[in-house]
Amino acid sequence: MTPKRLWAPWRIEYIRGPKPQGCVFCSALAAGDDPGALILRRGEGAFVIMNRYPYNAGHLMVLPVRHVGGMEDLTPAEAAEVWRLAVEAKAALDRVLRPDGYNVGLNLGRAAGAGVAEHLHLHVVPRWVGDTNFLPVLDDVRVVNQYLEDLYAQIREAWTERD
Repeated sequence: MTPKRLWAPWRIEYIRGPKPQGCVFCSALAAGDDPGALILRRGEGAFVIMNRYPYNAGHLMVLPVRHVGGMEDLTPAEAAEVWRLAVEAKAALDRVLRPDGYNVGLNLGRAAGAGVAEHLHLHVVPRWVGDTNFLPVLDDVRVVNQYLEDLYAQIREAWTERD
């Protein structure tokens, strides 16, 4: 039997590249390069960033600017801004990708699947009828069909159109 291979040559940049020290989200904010960090929107107390390792094309995350890990740690203003930005993120994704639905949620703690448990982040994941095929079910493999930088530009433009 021939071994299964999915070619993803762009991942070599991550494999060989420098790994951020500390919180990846705080580092992205501090870098000051929103397109490079895939930050789509900054607010006073929250921001929106694209997931570099998405479940689906257009997978965004909404986070408080402050480095907090629990829902109970958010101020009322931060919680309101996280939710407002999630609503805006969905509207931008609707215009660009026209998905059939969404998964929106939090993974609280490592046991719940949080990869970065110490900085709260709300996932906004576009979904399409039939997008779950044999790859993620049988092999835990996902196929994302568009470069992040191209999709970033499209979502950013759609968001700006609304301003």
